[in-house]
Amino acid sequence: MDDFEKYDREVAERVKENNEMIALFQSCLEEKGLSPKTIRNHLGNMELYLNEYLQREEPHTFADGAACLPLDDFFGYFYTRKCMWSTPSNIKTTAASIRKFYKCMYEHGKISKDAFQEVAETIKENMEDWQDCCADFNDGDIGYPFF
Repeated sequence: MDDFEKYDREVAERVKENNEMIALFQSCLEEKGLSPKTIRNHLGNMELYLNEYLQREEPHTFADGAACLPLDDFFGYFYTRKCMWSTPSNIKTTAASIRKFYKCMYEHGKISKDAFQEVAETIKENMEDWQDCCADFNDGDIGYPFF
C-alpha cells in the first residue's frame, strides 16, 4: 500500500467516525426542539469543520478538532479565505455550531470536560479577532493574522 492509499484509508476511517458523531449531534439538536433548518445549518457547519477542514492535510479525529490550534487556523485562515460566504456574522454562527457540537460530545462522554472547556474558552477569547480578520479580508486586506 502506498502513502496515498494509506492516507485515503485513514481519511475514510476519520470521516466514518465523524459522521457517527454528527448523527449523535443531530439527535442532540432534535431533542432540544430546534427547527429542521437550524439543525441543517449546524450539521453543515460541522461537516465542513470535521470532514473537510480537519482532513485536508492529514487525517484528524473529531476529538483533535477540540484543540485551540485547529480552531485558530480554521477561523483565522481557512474559513475566512476558503469559504466565499464567510462574514463576521457567520463566523459567530459557525463557532456556535462547533461549541454546541463539542458540548454534545462532552455530555455523551466522547471528550473530556477539559477538552470542551478549551473549545468554549478558545471561541470566547478569539471571536473578536476572528471576526476582525474576516472583515479585513473581505475589505481587501489579505494579510495573515498572527494570534
